[in-house]
Amino acid sequence: MIKRARSLVLPFASAAFLLAATSAIPQAAYEVVTVNDGGTISGTVKWSGAPVKPLTIPISKNQDVCDPEGAKTRDLERLVVGGDGGVANTVVYLKDVSRGKAMDLPEARRTLDQKHCRYVPHISLVPLHGDFMIKSSDPILHTVQMTGAASFNLPFPFQNQYIKRTLEEPGVIDLKCNAGHTWMNGIVIVVRQPYIALTDEHGAFRLTDVPPGNYEIVAWHEGWKVAREAQTLDVGTQQMTKRYFFTEPVTIVKKVEVKPHADAGVNFQLSAQ
Repeated sequence: MIKRARSLVLPFASAAFLLAATSAIPQAAYEVVTVNDGGTISGTVKWSGAPVKPLTIPISKNQDVCDPEGAKTRDLERLVVGGDGGVANTVVYLKDVSRGKAMDLPEARRTLDQKHCRYVPHISLVPLHGDFMIKSSDPILHTVQMTGAASFNLPFPFQNQYIKRTLEEPGVIDLKCNAGHTWMNGIVIVVRQPYIALTDEHGAFRLTDVPPGNYEIVAWHEGWKVAREAQTLDVGTQQMTKRYFFTEPVTIVKKVEVKPHADAGVNFQLSAQ
């Protein structure tokens, strides 16, 4: 749960969240305009309270490729808290913003690699009607099963061959591998507007060239606890394997005023309670 002081906390069921695009990103039409007097919104997402033990799963298949360092387990990257308490991979965006700068999402977030049996990056950002490029650096069979705002099941039997998919619906896409690498998980967020950022390893974010005005700013974090387990088919071996399903994401909404050529500070807190 999230601390409620001066914040509106909105929990969503995982399945409903994935299917309802309005739960994740603004749905209003967006108009690109020249922003000459824009301001900046910056801040952090920090962890409050006792540390949470990372969620790990044994690396049970293709250890030579998936576990070159011999760790034997893999952190699912569902909750990444740095030494200074910053929470990485939190999605921060402006809600219902209708006009502003042109799309400028980082190219690195629009391409997914399957490397050492991880989805890299863990969270991708793709513009609505934009292309999502996917490849595998691993010399083994992987799949990218996409559910939510897009539905594909893409096999990757060969190294370094790209598959492109144009994403036509806004919202959240959940990623899984059904080739027996049950720890592989990731998220794609398809967005209509550019005022969206991911926190870095210090929990910091920054939104630039924001038109002056009053907004609601949202911090969204995926669920980090296992809600249930289920059996799933490994397409490579045709055997059943165990798959984890996670608790619902958490959303915090705050109000922010942006003034011309000024920086507005907004900070968020997450905790286990």
